[in-house]
Amino acid sequence: MIDKKVRWGIIGCGDVTEKKSGPAFQKVRNSELVAVMRRTGELARDYAERHGVAKWYDEAEDLINDPNVDAVYIATPPGSHKEYTLMTAAAGKPVYVEKPMARNFEECNEMVAACKEAGVPLYVAYYRRAQERFLKIKELLDQNAIGDVRFVTSTQYQKAGEDVIGSDQLPWRVQPEIAGGGLFYDLASHTLDILDFLLGPIQEAKGFASNQGGFYGAEDIVTGTYRFTSGVQGVGTWCFTAFEEVDKNEIVGSKGKIRFSTFGDDPVILTTHEGQQKWSFERPKHVHQPLVTTIVKELTEGGNWCPSTGESGARTNRVMDKIVGK
Repeated sequence: MIDKKVRWGIIGCGDVTEKKSGPAFQKVRNSELVAVMRRTGELARDYAERHGVAKWYDEAEDLINDPNVDAVYIATPPGSHKEYTLMTAAAGKPVYVEKPMARNFEECNEMVAACKEAGVPLYVAYYRRAQERFLKIKELLDQNAIGDVRFVTSTQYQKAGEDVIGSDQLPWRVQPEIAGGGLFYDLASHTLDILDFLLGPIQEAKGFASNQGGFYGAEDIVTGTYRFTSGVQGVGTWCFTAFEEVDKNEIVGSKGKIRFSTFGDDPVILTTHEGQQKWSFERPKHVHQPLVTTIVKELTEGGNWCPSTGESGARTNRVMDKIVGK
């Protein structure tokens, strides 16, 4: 446990840390952001000055070994998650790593083993697990609102982005050597992880992955089927070269169904023979903040408060690897 306050360091203070995560470390009780690192020192200094952070570095090792840093948030692309996690674990410090947890299940297992051997906790930034919207869905399932759960369907498709059409500088998210795969690994991981949270671990998974648009080498369409340890079955399709944007999930039970989106602000809709009920939720200003709150509480008070661990994050990578046929 950490006494009184968790002093955080961030490795990779890029776009995701500007609003989604970075400010949360300053706003959560008993938490403080004390250092940031980026390979380009000028950008690290600029971030530190704009966000009121005392120290900045251009070497990850220097931040990790700073005696004033208690815990490290790794916000780099997945290709360096394992490297920095192992370095942080070797320094005896807790790790909070961005999603997807790594490029593949094997790397995730190495990260979990290293943190376990070092006796430090490992958390993964699947922040939806702590948000009100998804806690409400969990509550409805726990209350048996739709009876026995039978199956779940997920459909997500969107247009090809301007950053990949005719581009000679592809974003890292579609470079498998950095991201592990294409946009499936970046986006579908959120859906598969929240299904793990809501319905329990997936025991078996298989699928098809291919490239239809030809804008890059990685897969741009994936269809997967899976069976949860509970016996619930599921199917999902993710396409990143379609004509419009759709994001919907539906959990169907013996007495009703729950519909929700992974990324949108659509209401959670419960449908039964008695009619429909809807719940709307305001998106947190800093989407990581509810999850960071659970991490800080666990680190300062003990107990098991954070719902997103290395073990759960690794399960999501395992499922993705199985679906794309790794």
